[in-house]
Amino acid sequence: MPRKKLPIGIQTFREIREEDYYYIDKTPLALRLIERGSYYLLSRPRGFGKSLFLDTLAELFEGNRALFTGLAAEEHWDWSRRFPVIRLSFAHGVLADRAELDAKIEELLAENAARLQVQLDQNTISGQFGDLIRQAHANSGERVVVLVDEYDKPIRDNLTNPETASVLHVGLLNLYSVIKEAGAHIHFALLAGVCKVSTSSIFSGLNNLMDLSLDADYSAICGYTDNDLDTVFAPELDGLDRAQMRAWYSGYNWTGESVYNPIDVLQLLQKRKFQPWWFETATPDSLIDVLTERQVFLPQLSYMLADRSRLLHLELERIAIETLLFQTGHLTIDSNRQIGVITYYSLHYPNREVYQSLNNRLLQHWTPDTQNTFRNKTRLGELLLANDFAGLEQLFTAFYASIPHDWYRNTPIAQYEGYYASIFYAYFASLGLDLTPEDTSNVGRLDLALRFNGNLYLMEFKVVELVPDGRALEQIKARGYADKYRAEGLPIHLMGIEFSKEQRALVGFEVETLES
Repeated sequence: MPRKKLPIGIQTFREIREEDYYYIDKTPLALRLIERGSYYLLSRPRGFGKSLFLDTLAELFEGNRALFTGLAAEEHWDWSRRFPVIRLSFAHGVLADRAELDAKIEELLAENAARLQVQLDQNTISGQFGDLIRQAHANSGERVVVLVDEYDKPIRDNLTNPETASVLHVGLLNLYSVIKEAGAHIHFALLAGVCKVSTSSIFSGLNNLMDLSLDADYSAICGYTDNDLDTVFAPELDGLDRAQMRAWYSGYNWTGESVYNPIDVLQLLQKRKFQPWWFETATPDSLIDVLTERQVFLPQLSYMLADRSRLLHLELERIAIETLLFQTGHLTIDSNRQIGVITYYSLHYPNREVYQSLNNRLLQHWTPDTQNTFRNKTRLGELLLANDFAGLEQLFTAFYASIPHDWYRNTPIAQYEGYYASIFYAYFASLGLDLTPEDTSNVGRLDLALRFNGNLYLMEFKVVELVPDGRALEQIKARGYADKYRAEGLPIHLMGIEFSKEQRALVGFEVETLES
């Protein structure tokens, strides 16, 4: 296969096709959508190709056949029909209040009116949008296609300010409710974004939307599959370890086929380095702020559960951590099961990139001396390679002792009881090590299991004000946590780690090694 250009940063279907970039054919999914219904909602994290998919739909409905040569749609689309397409995008800029939102909407409506040769005479936003839809239908003789990109971004940008977010969602509801009211003039509508805000707010007037977010048939509607990499991108794979690519960048799943993030794949193929390309561009500061404000226990993030409503509906008044992490792409679906009429979803990190990078970002945010934290991480890896447990105890004792008292007084996260264990966990996770939090056996639940360099480390954390001194190691031994691992034939190190919330320090660190 001949090599082509990599479409890095390109979200325009026409440019990709005319300039002969690599393209993953998503038109079979587009045709299926159009055949099965008319009104859709799609939630996917940032950077997965939603904008490109919407642009592909726009070119399809506008009848630009030459762009689809060789694609599935070429022989399965009625090219004699051309539909007027209204395109609204909130992808660019940050809107801080209702006035800015209304001004942006009026700007978007004016742009569409000019392109579709429609004169808007109404004074209100809802009136102008309705007028645009009706006149475009009348002028063309075909019902209108409405495509909205980043429909939720004005709200998403203000998640840490619920009052502002609530004001903005009222403004968006004023706009989106027109789509249902003008249904007689609409052939197809798709709203794509990241978060699905609770039905009590933005979608209360749009209950005719079919939600694709957890539809197994459309799990791969955005992103690249393994087959995509092995076929379309085959000329670029020489010298790259496919197993390592999967471990780093695949794993995103919405109950169907798993996918890779396109940003990661394209950057890897160009720069030939495994780096957190997507995480660095798609992780908002607001996510880190919410996790900090809510004093999240970091080991918990590896084994969260949620039902469908919890996953899909973001409550502005009380943001559920699992909802936010799932919708932003920092957790994904591992498995699901149905009990009665309710489906429960097990969530986990999608891949090494997110697991390592999120914990690293939180570690930096939750520790006062970034340079000292970096040195400690480097030293931690060296001590583990040597199984230097005295050095490990000294490292963490010195770290906790170095945190100034002003930090505890002025930073609520440092006053949180689980802060100590979370930081301990984050150090290991930020190195990308193989951790299993809360590993369950028939005798109980171990806090943390670590596999590294042919060794197994079983860790139990205790706060001494809550349990007698010495209970951490004692519990590991008394409950026989090591028994389930003996068949692996690895040296097993039992580690009891104790913190004092009053002294704000590591006060106990015991290790006992069981030879293989």
